[in-house]
Amino acid sequence: MRETILEKLDVIEKRESIKILHCIESGSRAWGFASPDSDYDVRFIYVRPKNFYLRLDRTDDVIEWQLDDTLDISGWDLKKALILLHKSNPTLFEWNSSPIVYRTTDEWQKISAVINRYFVAKSGLYHYLSTAKRNYSEYLKGETVKLKKYFYILRPLLACKWILAEGTPPPMLFRTLMEKYLDEEIKPDVEKLLDMKMDTPEIGEVKRFDRVNDYLDRSIDEIDGIIAGLPAEDARDWDELNKIFLSIIV
Repeated sequence: MRETILEKLDVIEKRESIKILHCIESGSRAWGFASPDSDYDVRFIYVRPKNFYLRLDRTDDVIEWQLDDTLDISGWDLKKALILLHKSNPTLFEWNSSPIVYRTTDEWQKISAVINRYFVAKSGLYHYLSTAKRNYSEYLKGETVKLKKYFYILRPLLACKWILAEGTPPPMLFRTLMEKYLDEEIKPDVEKLLDMKMDTPEIGEVKRFDRVNDYLDRSIDEIDGIIAGLPAEDARDWDELNKIFLSIIV
């Protein structure tokens, strides 16, 4: 599949007249809990020729290339990515730290070298907590639940715990978060869920794990209370990102 993805990237570059700066896996495969039938969530950052950025009319800044049962491929324009980085968009930190890299460049390394300076802990906490809350309220209230949704809640909550303790973007791999910040008493239940997740199709459902649900309830309330008391953080400067942007599009 890696060879297929690399071939797709070549086609995208040629047909779209772009250069792909960085391309990674972003979904459950990068998080370390893919199901047997999980698709490939391929994400990339690209740059167009300089004149594209000098136009007065509005231009597209996203490429949606393919979406089917096997491949989900899309990318963000460099300018969009850097603007979102200035806002401390958590997605960019995840793409930068993905353990599965399909392609990268020297240009991306300029961004990667400074990216963590733009991480705003409070923004990251709000993002991950809202993700956990949304999935919990929508998918984990019944007697049976979608197996994968446990991890769409556990991972963001553990990411919050990482941010609160470390003050840095959380790692992609679920197991890294789990081993460091998951409470010991529910690790056996989560290990069992992990085994089931990796042996069960994406649509698989299981009987609710009450101890895990109780842990999720406590963690959401605890993190919510902590975030509410955190001070606002100063906005980051634009100068460094502007210099990087100009150096790449020249």
